Amino acid sequence: MMQVSNPLLSVAHLSMRFGGLVAVDDLSFDVGRGDITALIGPNGAGKTTVFNCLTGFYKPSQGRIALSHATSAARDIDVLTTSGQRHTRDVFLLERMADFEITRTARVARTFQNIRLFSGMTVLENLIVAQHLTLMRASGVGGLLGLLGAKSYRDAERAAIARAQHWLERINLVDRADDPAGDLPYGDQRRLEIARAMCTNPILLCLDEPAAGLNPRESAQLTQLLRSIRDEDGTSILLIEHDMSVVMDISDHIIVLDYGAKIADGTPQSIRSDPKVIAAYLGVADEEEVRAVSQEISTGLAP
Repeated sequence: MMQVSNPLLSVAHLSMRFGGLVAVDDLSFDVGRGDITALIGPNGAGKTTVFNCLTGFYKPSQGRIALSHATSAARDIDVLTTSGQRHTRDVFLLERMADFEITRTARVARTFQNIRLFSGMTVLENLIVAQHLTLMRASGVGGLLGLLGAKSYRDAERAAIARAQHWLERINLVDRADDPAGDLPYGDQRRLEIARAMCTNPILLCLDEPAAGLNPRESAQLTQLLRSIRDEDGTSILLIEHDMSVVMDISDHIIVLDYGAKIADGTPQSIRSDPKVIAAYLGVADEEEVRAVSQEISTGLAP
């Protein structure tokens, strides 16, 4: 496993079984703080199942998923594990938390393979609705402070609008703010969905095939956005992606799955020419054949 100093996320011995089917098998990996980490592999490798475990949609059969907001020694995670608690102020055991707690308290946001915008709402409203928890807290019990127009609520509302406008500028959609989100071109919808996730102020952003269906121009816009999220916002990104040009271009760290098990873990340079990775993508079992085509395929995986 690639050594990551001071990881934001540490996944240890994660397994997910559905009856007799093992979808994820004893998986361990780390996500570096401030890194873009890619989780790749052939269809059916278990990538989305891993995401569903990380974000609380599934409860894993076994394993630990530890997220550390601040610099934390491994012993802090061990102490929390033995305590039986879900989290402290800075350390979170995601396998013990509900999905809404993972989003709200641990600050993990995600997007899905299929775009899930509120298509009938405007572009601006999609970004504001992502901040509903903050606005609900500001509105007080029963929404009374919001109904009365209290200063605390008006301040929270202005802050939510300002954050939404900031992200409209970041994704170059200021001119479409009042248009229904469903009227946007596909690539703009993809970037809007990522901006909506960022409006929740995540420390970890999980993206499930963000480049799916994008043309080369849209893919370039996407990679520029993801780099800015890493570099300007300091948000760590974990993504599932089949577009190898995108993966190799932006990733700091790549984990490769096949049939639910990890077969490679390293830098883009090491992954590009790994015979196990090439064999998994080709469906080739013979090692001599893998070696024979390794150079050719590694060139194809290059950006």
